[in-house]
Amino acid sequence: MYSVSDKMLGFSCLFMMQRLSMLLFLVLFYSLFCITSSADLNSDRDALLALRAAVGGRTLLWKISNATPCNWAGVLCENDRVTVLRLPASSLSGEIPSNTISNLTRVRTISLRFNRLTGSLPSDISQLVELRNLYLQDNQLTGSVPSSFFTLHSMVRLDLSNNNFSGEIPSGFNNLTRLRTLLLEKNQFSGSIPELKLSKLVQFDVSGNSLNGSIPKSLEGMPVGAFAGNSLCGKPLDICPVAATQPAIATGGIEIGNAHNKKKLSGGAIAGIVVGSVVGFLLLLLILFMLCRKRSGNNARSVDVATYKHPETEVSVEKPNVDPENGGGANNGYSVAAAAAAAMTATGKGGETGGNGVKKLIFFGSARMFDLEDLLRASAEVLGKGTFGTAYKAVLEMGTIVAVKRLKDVTISDVEFREKIDKVGQMNHENLVPLRAYYYSREEKLLVYDYMPMGSLSALLHGNKVAGRTPLDWEVRSGIALGTARGIEYIHSRGSSVHGNIKSSNVLLTKSYDARVSDFGLAQLVGPPTSPTRVAGYRAPEVTDPRRVSQKADVYSFGVLLLELLTGKAPTHALLNEEGVDLPRWVQSIVREQWTSEVFDLELLRYQSVEEEMVQLLQLAIDCAAQYPDHRPSMSEVCERIQELRRSSLRVTQEQSDSVNESD
Repeated sequence: MYSVSDKMLGFSCLFMMQRLSMLLFLVLFYSLFCITSSADLNSDRDALLALRAAVGGRTLLWKISNATPCNWAGVLCENDRVTVLRLPASSLSGEIPSNTISNLTRVRTISLRFNRLTGSLPSDISQLVELRNLYLQDNQLTGSVPSSFFTLHSMVRLDLSNNNFSGEIPSGFNNLTRLRTLLLEKNQFSGSIPELKLSKLVQFDVSGNSLNGSIPKSLEGMPVGAFAGNSLCGKPLDICPVAATQPAIATGGIEIGNAHNKKKLSGGAIAGIVVGSVVGFLLLLLILFMLCRKRSGNNARSVDVATYKHPETEVSVEKPNVDPENGGGANNGYSVAAAAAAAMTATGKGGETGGNGVKKLIFFGSARMFDLEDLLRASAEVLGKGTFGTAYKAVLEMGTIVAVKRLKDVTISDVEFREKIDKVGQMNHENLVPLRAYYYSREEKLLVYDYMPMGSLSALLHGNKVAGRTPLDWEVRSGIALGTARGIEYIHSRGSSVHGNIKSSNVLLTKSYDARVSDFGLAQLVGPPTSPTRVAGYRAPEVTDPRRVSQKADVYSFGVLLLELLTGKAPTHALLNEEGVDLPRWVQSIVREQWTSEVFDLELLRYQSVEEEMVQLLQLAIDCAAQYPDHRPSMSEVCERIQELRRSSLRVTQEQSDSVNESD
């Protein structure tokens, strides 16, 4: 019989064997995982070297001795796999062979633009199942788009422009349901354009090909330039001509002619058609006459200037007929602000009085270029209606142009108003719109600023994007972001001062697109709004009283403005008669899906070389718009981060330019 000690010894041995077996299994599993991971990265490395041997030669200065390709120029990795390959303007030439880029099975972005690649696309490109962005523009690629290409269901952006692709545009593009950008311009595609039912497609161009036929209904909303240089018809181009064999529309479906089985018209039918045509023509003339008369009446009303005389002084003042909700209708004549000031000058109520009893403007600084009388005689037009009042453009007789803001709902006392407005007038920075002068009375409060000819950032982002309009590129947008940040940083540097009303319509631009922040310090002068204002989408969640805003709340508003600058979308209630979107929440939802590039404005998508810097600015905007104030950076930190990413983007641009020059 076994003793107790013998049994305990047996159990201990069995337990030790089980532990050793489990440990051995874990070691083998980990070793196998490491070998597999290493093999995947090694296969990516082999694929890149094969691509270099085929099209790169000595132009790709990769350090082959480096075991990992993740440190090579133009290569980015995640989880020990190559996910991004960017080799623009790298003097690549020749055909892309099979088993090269197609072996990068985890790659999401490939950019081989501005090279001299030839031949057709490799058929095994279908292996890139995670590919989202493919940029092959400005090469010499030929042939048709292979059918295997249409199995890349993750594709979001495809640019094959400026190549020599030929054949018909395949209907297989409908399989790429996530496609947002499809650029096929300046190739040799022929035939008709297939019906493309891609609900997410927002950027499309087939100009400069040999296409013919009618434009599909699904593409009628694209711009005219997207179809130029072809033999196409239909919206948005000219209407397609009606074939001669079709029934004549003017006859109500009755076919006229001598073909077989076509009925000849009787004399009565012909007479009816003639009479109907004459009556229809007269009705058309009558409608056109009424429309022209109505339009001329509207124009007359819009420029009609009613002259009234003050009952006590007989001072004539012209009042423009302004729609207060127009938010920027321009009417010539004296401004409403000037009319009110003229009335007060005549009646002697309130305001600053000079030695002769006439009201005067209070200027900041020694420069006094004009007086109140000059302002009253100035012609003016309405610039817009904002949170704190209506703004006017005033052109003085001497040629000086200023902006005049007529404040509304000022609720503080005379002494407090002067104290606060003096602090505003003392602020002097290159990224602020300087307050030059003010007028104060019980009835009217006028502020005089420098006039900014380019208008606001809001108008530039969301105004009509007409043909010939210069798009806002990355350099301009990042410069506007930096200038705005510097202006706000200066305000915050003056003790506990805040802006309190940061939004894109309060960022004005010079002719060189330098940012100037306006309306600073005015939130403490007026009462709370009685209705939802256009600043609601910029307001930090902790703000309950718009007159009591912290510097961290300003940072939140600036974060929303950055998101607006990057996405091109307006925040909630930022535009008149438009609802807008909750920008911080919308961007967060897109970023969680790991489709970061989808948030950017279409006008920014062409700048793939600085995509990393764009993502960094997007992350800064998200940090600024954090839910909790303590999680938001200071404006000093914001300025430093924007300066650094701008320096980085300039280096990338210079490197790209140098690469192009070397290839030439």
